[in-house]
Amino acid sequence: MRERKKQATREALREAALRLAVERGPDQVRVEDIAEAAGVSPRTYNNYFASREQAIVSAVTADREARIAAAVAARPAGMRLSDAVTEAVVEQYTSTSEREQEVLLLITARTALRDAFLDSTAGIEDPLAAVIAERIGDAGAHTARVLAASVAAAVRIALEGWLRPAGNAGTIGSFGAGGLVVPSGSLPDQLRAALAPLAPAFDAAERRTQP
Repeated sequence: MRERKKQATREALREAALRLAVERGPDQVRVEDIAEAAGVSPRTYNNYFASREQAIVSAVTADREARIAAAVAARPAGMRLSDAVTEAVVEQYTSTSEREQEVLLLITARTALRDAFLDSTAGIEDPLAAVIAERIGDAGAHTARVLAASVAAAVRIALEGWLRPAGNAGTIGSFGAGGLVVPSGSLPDQLRAALAPLAPAFDAAERRTQP
């Protein structure tokens, strides 16, 4: 019951943060405003989010780390692990609702929100490491942790290239049939290109588990 209450409070805070950011603009929203709209104190707010940007970004990133790990685990056992990870990441970062697209447009236009969005990639590591460890039989989890941390770093690099295209740092993104698109290219392409160098490491880890 305690965990359900915590989850409900977190959801109320990020929903309030998103609503106020859309209504007023992110720069006009204070932590106190979000806490009041969610029916909690600013002190309670600080137990869940370190800033207003983190709460706003959470409307897009909520549970994404767990969904990536679950998507990898759901792939067929015979599927190449690097392909499973890449497709899971691309799927979870580009399958967005209309509301999430609205938030992403806010993120691309404001430095503080971009930074919070980029920082959220670190959350990929732990749940993904657990899935990789199970897949490759990494009892010590060292290899799995290195691979998962590398994926998180690659995703961050891809997002940096997508959110901050050279010569167009202030450009707002748009959404097309090929996925999320900015002047530097599509997000799926950015993610695949950043993850591609990790394929040999994934392949080597898988080979060690084969008889």
